[in-house]
Amino acid sequence: MGRTYFGTDGIRGRANGRKLNAAIAMKVGQAAGRHFLRGAHKHRVVIGKDTRLSGYMMENALVAGFTSVGMDVIMTGPLPTPAVALLTREMRADIGVMISASHNPYEDNGIKLFGPDGFKLSDEDEEAIEAAMAVEQPLAEGDAIGRARRIEDARGRYIHAVKQSLPEDVRLDGLKIVVDCANGAAYNVTPTAIWELGAEVVAMGVEPNGLNINDGVGSTALDAIQQRVVDEGADLGIALDGDADRLIVIDEKGQKVDGDQIMALIGSRWAKDGKLRGGGVVATVMSNLGLERFLAGEGLELVRTKVGDRYVLEAMKAGGYNVGGEQSGHMILLDHATTGDGTVAALQVLAALVRSGKPASEMLHLFDPVPQLLKNVRYEGGDPLEAPSVQKVIAAANGELDGKGRLVIRKSGTEPLIRVMAEGDDEAQVNRLVDEICAAVEAAA
Repeated sequence: MGRTYFGTDGIRGRANGRKLNAAIAMKVGQAAGRHFLRGAHKHRVVIGKDTRLSGYMMENALVAGFTSVGMDVIMTGPLPTPAVALLTREMRADIGVMISASHNPYEDNGIKLFGPDGFKLSDEDEEAIEAAMAVEQPLAEGDAIGRARRIEDARGRYIHAVKQSLPEDVRLDGLKIVVDCANGAAYNVTPTAIWELGAEVVAMGVEPNGLNINDGVGSTALDAIQQRVVDEGADLGIALDGDADRLIVIDEKGQKVDGDQIMALIGSRWAKDGKLRGGGVVATVMSNLGLERFLAGEGLELVRTKVGDRYVLEAMKAGGYNVGGEQSGHMILLDHATTGDGTVAALQVLAALVRSGKPASEMLHLFDPVPQLLKNVRYEGGDPLEAPSVQKVIAAANGELDGKGRLVIRKSGTEPLIRVMAEGDDEAQVNRLVDEICAAVEAAA
């Protein structure tokens, strides 16, 4: 069936817009609640959020929806997405909800759903919930109506959990780390966890006001942390996004280290330590060809999926892998978390830094990326990729690359954008092909 609400990562859109408002959030709560009313036990849902102003509205609407169909609600307040997944499983909840639009600006918001196992929902579950949103749901009556309560120790529980992911023989004493929390969900927990492990922490992006999430800070706005790392003489910078499921690292020289290099580091280190399962790493079609070549040189496989960390996770579970992620910084380490966790991934990088004794710029540069270019083309409606003129240009580009590179063209799952990516050993050719395809898409849009 077609999807009206759910995209590649739950529901996302402009807060109080057509796709996402209080009325729709209440419908999500009712539909998802009814979908997970299974068994005779008392049912409960864990709801967390990031720091957006609209989070209050969305939280209250979801609480109304869930309680109206008979589910008890546990609210955590601002907390990273992986913490909600963790608490859903630990508290034996039937469903978990994270209210966040991740790296988007504050005007947007979103709803991410987790099953009782702490994993994101399958396409089938999301389709069933979306179908249920289109019809009126049976409401609970009398004493079957749900209750709601807020727990005060959610942050402490998550801090304790992420610290357990650091090997017991590793201390962070002597390290100076800049931690940028994007004025988002991790503004309290991540600096605290890293400080408790012994590091000197320089925190930034830790003054949320409801309107400044991802605004000039965080994993999608790196200028500030790159300069801060250099100015502070720090050993490393850690940049998270608004809901802290994504990580970008900055080395001591102020250089960006993306998810591909982080996966190369963790995958190869875990392989040497006998901890890597599946014989390789899972990533998406957007990961650089250089990562694939590096892993092959280590005797490891790179398994590619379509874009979206949930699809990475599905492939990991199906193939028995425990390391996966995205170039954009989602790192899924199934030994420690059921979804992308920027803080857990950062601690693995810090452990490698301590054990290697090398500067971050050396330790985190394991391969030279193949020239790669990604551009986005906004469109208003229709499907520009179906236009014969666009298909002709794409076919010609594929013919030119012919084994010397890759072309990935897709619609964004969260915004009205066509994403055009090419990579290959000839940078000039890559740039030209991307520009030609983008021009064709713009003309057809």
